[in-house]
Amino acid sequence: MKAIVIRTFGGPEGLAVVDLPAPAPAAGQVVITAEAVGVGGVDTVIRSGALAAYGFKEGHVPGSEVAGTVTSVGDGVDTSWLGRRVWGFTGTGGGYVEQAVVPVQEILPLPGDLSAVDAVTLGSSGVVAHHALAHARFAPGETVLVRGAAGSIGIMTVQLAARGGATAVAVTTSSAERGARLRRLGANHVLDRSGNGGQDAPAGYDVIIDIVAGDDMPSFLDRLAPNGRMVVVGVVAGQPPADFGTKMMAAFQKSLSFATFSADTVSRADRHAVRGEQFAAASRGEFETVVHELLPLDRAVLAHQKMDAGEVFGRIVLIP
Repeated sequence: MKAIVIRTFGGPEGLAVVDLPAPAPAAGQVVITAEAVGVGGVDTVIRSGALAAYGFKEGHVPGSEVAGTVTSVGDGVDTSWLGRRVWGFTGTGGGYVEQAVVPVQEILPLPGDLSAVDAVTLGSSGVVAHHALAHARFAPGETVLVRGAAGSIGIMTVQLAARGGATAVAVTTSSAERGARLRRLGANHVLDRSGNGGQDAPAGYDVIIDIVAGDDMPSFLDRLAPNGRMVVVGVVAGQPPADFGTKMMAAFQKSLSFATFSADTVSRADRHAVRGEQFAAASRGEFETVVHELLPLDRAVLAHQKMDAGEVFGRIVLIP
């Protein structure tokens, strides 16, 4: 089968198309013949080599979610899965392939009218957005700022905050065109990447969901209202400065809170429950799944170039 590997850490050109043996599922696993493969921000961070200290090695196959049809099952797996359309989570890698091996516990059947492309656009990002807002203790009537709202996690956070009764949903993004699209999804204040602009935008926010991090992250702590909570769910701009906590200490009397969030801390049962509800809602048209572009699997380099350039609104999906 065709697969994409990280031949060398660094830029997108380090990705390579290779031929690998067709996989056979071990006990408790299924093989999904992929119809769609999601490209996530974490894929580009792994490809850059920034996470090499966490055990990622050259030769790694990136990608964490696929959707398609179960074509083979291992020992102990109910054969009724054969032929079913499913979404599957491959973990920290193994998704950029024509046939993905997935533990049966990490697959979820798709509603009949939800496409594979929509499934990988929503599957991981919707769960992160939902639980990030819960981690921030978001409640109806509060104000929310989504930093880096043009990606799939940000887009879902905007929709969930608006549906959840936020009195204001502000976003940071890079252009007026993107801002207009985010307004259609539920945002009512559009700021630039520094958090400036936005006529009548709140002076402070009860909740900030940050997908970006990086050197500018501490300046957004200043935008929290008293008792405000910031939750960081991604580091697409890199790690924040080591001394960012001094901002919080300087604002001691505002009782600010800072947290990180990873879906790894949520039980599989809870992830599946939320994902199943969101898949059903999307199939009814209650959520918009925003696809930036469909590309063939062997154009993964181009997909990562677009991600690195900040060109993507929504999600790029690879088609094997």
